[in-house]
Amino acid sequence: MRILVIEDYLPVRHAVVEGLREAGFAVDEASTGTEGQWYARKNTYDVIILDIMLPGVDGMTILQSLRTAESTAAVLMLTAKDAVEDRVRGLNAGANDYLIKPFAFEELLARVQALIRNQYRQHSPVIRIDNLAINTASQTVQRGDESIELTRREYALLTYLAMRQNQVVSRSDIWENLYDFRNDAHSNVVDVYIRYLRRKLERPDWTTLIHTRRGFGYMLSAQGVTE
Repeated sequence: MRILVIEDYLPVRHAVVEGLREAGFAVDEASTGTEGQWYARKNTYDVIILDIMLPGVDGMTILQSLRTAESTAAVLMLTAKDAVEDRVRGLNAGANDYLIKPFAFEELLARVQALIRNQYRQHSPVIRIDNLAINTASQTVQRGDESIELTRREYALLTYLAMRQNQVVSRSDIWENLYDFRNDAHSNVVDVYIRYLRRKLERPDWTTLIHTRRGFGYMLSAQGVTE
């Protein structure tokens, strides 16, 4: 999942960006409204974290331009404690949620995860496919009675596929939307991590869940697929 953080105050932006990357998200960052608006127009995001008070173009103007352009990105606005009017204006203009400064990163992460679940119509934090359970709140994975230990990269890839279960996802989509993969020089890195996931998630007596559609990409599905 890909997120844009538009925040001019460096300590806040750095903490949010690094925390989100550690949680497995692809993150772009902008320190001005002008730069943030450029990113928002150029790329597709699942969530945009948007401060209201920005140099250049203010957050409310960016929000309005996003909705005018029919952007599907969920917008989480960052507001000051006493800015009730700004919060109301933001929600009326199309923001999906807001967070009052100062805030704990854990709360921001929980709100981002909830927005992403809503984007993909996942109303529960637990995604279930056959006997596989992915808890997006605790970031834990279980298959049957067995807990599956995944690295951050493996978990990010599995969650990305799970949010799009029964859909073929191309290597280029994965490359663009998972932070670490975008920064890896090896062209077959996606295939390598698919193999890692298969080793951990597949057993002879379990349903095959990760399928290859040659020439197209990968799909996570409990249904049989011709590879």
